[in-house]
Amino acid sequence: MPMRHSPLPLAALLGAALSFLPGCESAKSRGPSPSDTQVQKPAPVQDADAWKRARVGDRVTYTFSATQGTEPRGGGTARTVEGLLTLEVVAVQQPWVWVRVAYTDAAGKPLAQTRLAQDLLVPVRADTTRPIDVPHGGEATAELPSSAGRTWEALRYVSDQRPVDGPLRTRVYANTPGPLYLTHGLIDASTETAGFHIPGGFSLKLREFREGSEGASAPVPALDRPLGAGAYYERRVDVGPAPGVQRVCFAAERGYLLRTEGPVNPDTDVAPCSDFSEAEPEALEEVLMGLPWEALASAPGPSAAAPGTRGTFTVQDRAVPALTLQSREDVEGTQRVFAETYAADPWTPALVGLPYEARFQPLSSSTERVVAGGKLESEGGTRIVRWGAWMGAK
Repeated sequence: MPMRHSPLPLAALLGAALSFLPGCESAKSRGPSPSDTQVQKPAPVQDADAWKRARVGDRVTYTFSATQGTEPRGGGTARTVEGLLTLEVVAVQQPWVWVRVAYTDAAGKPLAQTRLAQDLLVPVRADTTRPIDVPHGGEATAELPSSAGRTWEALRYVSDQRPVDGPLRTRVYANTPGPLYLTHGLIDASTETAGFHIPGGFSLKLREFREGSEGASAPVPALDRPLGAGAYYERRVDVGPAPGVQRVCFAAERGYLLRTEGPVNPDTDVAPCSDFSEAEPEALEEVLMGLPWEALASAPGPSAAAPGTRGTFTVQDRAVPALTLQSREDVEGTQRVFAETYAADPWTPALVGLPYEARFQPLSSSTERVVAGGKLESEGGTRIVRWGAWMGAK
């Protein structure tokens, strides 16, 4: 169904338009995140050179399950998705390590959820361009869990924010990651929501790992379906007195994802995505644990069977099969027309190279006010205008 919008004055409309940009999603669609924890303990010692020793064929597989119940005030239906999450090194060309991420069912087949149906590529730097320290949250206790045929010396981190309507969050990390370096040594994880949030939670458990062979090699794959790292996209925001273009850039260093967003200055824009010094790092495993939750929480996007106008969204030299959804709303005598255009298939070859988060957002959105004579007057909108890989472009 078309999204419902409320008419807004110009200043507020800017905030609404920017909400289509990543990082401005509503709290309702977000899964429990590491930032929900407040008590910090020292993290296990990380092997600074683990990524430098990466081999083609290094792999770690987890079982995962995500569940969401009905809304706290009723409505909706309970939803569940479960299967396997696999991270595997598919190419190494130091300082870069290419990791393929795949969500599948227990038999290794693609999942029915569109957001999880395709594998993703994550090029990760084996070194860092700046110090990165992201401590685990919660109270830590030592334990010796057995998983994937091995007993590990580990720390269990527990953060219980349920008394303040937060989640119960548990993570178990090996003191020495060893073959689990792709996820910083993660062995077990779970999060349970509480309070006014959508009831449910998710869990992740180590199933198996494999170390690649010495000297194994493979060609660097094309960055066709990036999780984000190594790529960028730009969106034009035509709202207010100073419309402009916003660029979102992604990188990854030693298993941490970095994301920056800011205006494009054509006078100083020599090389895109050249500075991640202010980016807030987020552990790769935390991002990957959040995707199944988001797949359940997000409203289903338009499909070929959805009501709307079928057409083509043109950007640069690409023609993207698209669906445009339109709605009208009359508030205090002023009628407005809202339009959003989505990719009919978020995985269409026409979107090759587009970062994951942008595939499920509107390619364009607009708001128009109905004035005298039935004419439409634009109040602004957003439109994706460019994307690509910044790796190798410098």
